[in-house]
This record gives sequence, structure tokens and C-alpha cells, in this order.
Amino acid sequence: MSADAAESVDFRGQKMPSREGLNRAWGRYKDAVNRLSAAGLLPGITETSQKIARELVMSHAGFWLVWQLEGGFDGLRRLGMSEAAIYRRIKTFRAAFKAHPDNFEFPGVTIDVEKYLLWKQSQTHE
Repeated sequence: MSADAAESVDFRGQKMPSREGLNRAWGRYKDAVNRLSAAGLLPGITETSQKIARELVMSHAGFWLVWQLEGGFDGLRRLGMSEAAIYRRIKTFRAAFKAHPDNFEFPGVTIDVEKYLLWKQSQTHE
């Protein structure tokens, strides 16, 4: 989908019940935190460490997801990333997660490349 097409879509008539949508993500998160806390498995987290962790995970998770869905290094090149930028992102990912993005699996995340490619194709034909 082109940037122009994305900007012309108006979802105001299809409002969700809240800014959380249907609140599914928050419900799953809250339930998991409650279970782990009750079991004594969540250590105390400082405000600073939360901020660092949040920024790190958001940045690296996006990179990892695109790496998985687009076919790794060559896929990122097809998307327009320079080789130097890809190598920098791989280096910071490896430093953070102690694994190459091709070898890393986010716990709880399943990748269905075929479904993604079919969706991506449908977006280009609208």
C-alpha cells in the first residue's frame, strides 16, 4: 500500500470501544503479570530500567519482525535499507539479545510468513 493510499483511509466511522481497541493485549498482559507476580517470578523493576527495556524491545522487536517476515538481510535490502544500516542493527540486536536475529525467537511470538505475504500482496492490489 502506498503512503498516499494509507493517508486517504478514514477510520473515524469505525471507532473501537476504547483507545485499547478491544483490550485483548492489555488483558493478556495483566493476566500474565498477575500469575508471575503471584508465583514470585517477577523481580522489582526500576523506572529507569523499565524505560530502557521498553525502548530496546520496541526498536529491536520491530527490526526482528521485519527480518523474519521479509527474508532477512536480502529482504531488508529490497526494502531499501543500506547494508551498513543492516549491519548496525544486527550488531545492536546481538548485543541486546545475545543472538543473531535469524537465530533468535521471541517467546510467545509465532511467525507465519506465508500468511504475511498473502496479506502484503492483498494490500498492494487495493
